[in-house]
Amino acid sequence: MKFRSIALWHHGALALHKRFIAWAASVGLIQSQPERLSRVDYAFDYFLPELDFDEDSFISQATKDNQHRKNGKIQTLKFGTDKVVLRIYNKTDEINEVSHKTWLFDLWGIDHDVWRVEWQVRKDYLRQLGITSFTSLAERQGDLLRVLVKEHTTLRIKSNDSNRSRWAMHPLWLDLIERVDQMDGLGVIKELDELALLEERLTRIAISVYGYVKRVAAIDALYTGHEKSYMDEAFQHLQNRVTELHDPLTWQQDVNRRAKEMRLGEW
Repeated sequence: MKFRSIALWHHGALALHKRFIAWAASVGLIQSQPERLSRVDYAFDYFLPELDFDEDSFISQATKDNQHRKNGKIQTLKFGTDKVVLRIYNKTDEINEVSHKTWLFDLWGIDHDVWRVEWQVRKDYLRQLGITSFTSLAERQGDLLRVLVKEHTTLRIKSNDSNRSRWAMHPLWLDLIERVDQMDGLGVIKELDELALLEERLTRIAISVYGYVKRVAAIDALYTGHEKSYMDEAFQHLQNRVTELHDPLTWQQDVNRRAKEMRLGEW
């Protein structure tokens, strides 16, 4: 399912999802699998005729950051690379140079100096707050964003204080926090779903094993010279090799040790 950005900005993802579900029910469609959210993006647009901050004005949990300049002026600031990414960039430049979504000019009522604060959050981080579907997203989006704008990254006003955490919050970030505080939430800070964690680990193992089965099939093809390969044959070949390595005397001891590590959170 994919919604166009123009529809998202005029109606919102939750409203569009609700309309889609209603339409699917009206034509007799039945949901066969649970919903899955792999990524959620949130954007806040601000008119900033002058930029009075740079990358050093931010305090962030992100271990990596970078910036992009054009003609010596900051055009994009980025914090994080994986589970959570924050971008602050000149949206009007991006429209004029890349996306050409000029309909946003009408939505804003202005066509210059609009900067976007954009959060990109992937499923591993979403699951920590129990967000797995549109329903849980609607309930907990405020919780998610409050953690991001208050704990993950904040924009500050530079001062001579060597302790950057004591720097005053920038007015832009104060406004952002105020808007996020108005969003719905359950007060969830972090949720530990042990079954979901086990399922995720099992899926990752399956993906790894599937890759190794393909490699076994490739080795078999080199041995036999056959162009056609079959997963069940490759899997059986791999199982035979694993059976040869199996040690009944240490099996249970090793399984117990790994189970203990998982219970202690050593995933």
